Amino acid sequence: QVQLVESGGGLVQAGDSLRLSCAVSGRSFSNIEMSWFRQAPGKERDFVASISWIAGSTVYADTVKGRFTISRNNAENTVYLQMNNLKPEDAAVYYCAARRSVVVHASNSRSYDYWGQGTQVTVSS
Repeated sequence: QVQLVESGGGLVQAGDSLRLSCAVSGRSFSNIEMSWFRQAPGKERDFVASISWIAGSTVYADTVKGRFTISRNNAENTVYLQMNNLKPEDAAVYYCAARRSVVVHASNSRSYDYWGQGTQVTVSS
C-alpha cells in the first residue's frame, strides 16, 4: 500500500500563486507515477499534471500548461504542484494520486491505485 497526504491548499486571489505538496509513504513506491487531479463542486474529477517518480518526465492538462509546474523531491518522498497565475476556474479540491502502471494515459483517473484525501484551493476574483 501507498499512502498520500496533500497539503498547501488555501484561499488566494486571482493571479496569485500557491504550492501544493503530496507526501508519499508505504511499501514499494519507487517506480510509481504521481499525478494531481482536481474536482470542483458538482463537476467531474479532472487531470491536472503527472510526473514519473524516477525519470521526472511530466504531462500537463491543456488548461494548466504554462501556469502549473509539477515536481518531486525523491529524497523527501514528496511531490509538488506549483500553481501560478491562478484563475477562479482553478478553484477545486486538489487530489494527489499514484499508480504503478504507466501503460494507460496519465489523465485516466481509473488507472490510479492510490489517492489522497485532497486539499482545498479557493481562488477569488
